[in-house]
Amino acid sequence: MANLFDLIGRIFISSIFLLSGYNKILNYDNTTNWMEGFGVPGFLLWPTIILEILLPVLIIIGYRTQISALLLGGFCIATAFIFHFDFTNQMQIIAFFKNFALSGGFLFLAIHGP
Repeated sequence: MANLFDLIGRIFISSIFLLSGYNKILNYDNTTNWMEGFGVPGFLLWPTIILEILLPVLIIIGYRTQISALLLGGFCIATAFIFHFDFTNQMQIIAFFKNFALSGGFLFLAIHGP
């Protein structure tokens, strides 16, 4: 039963990235413009899409879970500081700390494995 709950937890924590990567593909130009508005070069969108799709799949299937979790945790912290550092906006504060919460979950996965 614990293995089933582990799998469900890995699916839950990974689902936001799968959806986000998929949405970036569908809205490529808008996402590029949005990123560039924060000073992030648009050519980084494809590596981001690959990261947001490949690493969650690896976490879900339990392959290279620890390294994938570390990379996604680092990604969460980086994106929190780059895109959600506007503490005058309540929604950005929530998004900032959501990223840290996700990073904590990934840290737990990195330490304990799948």
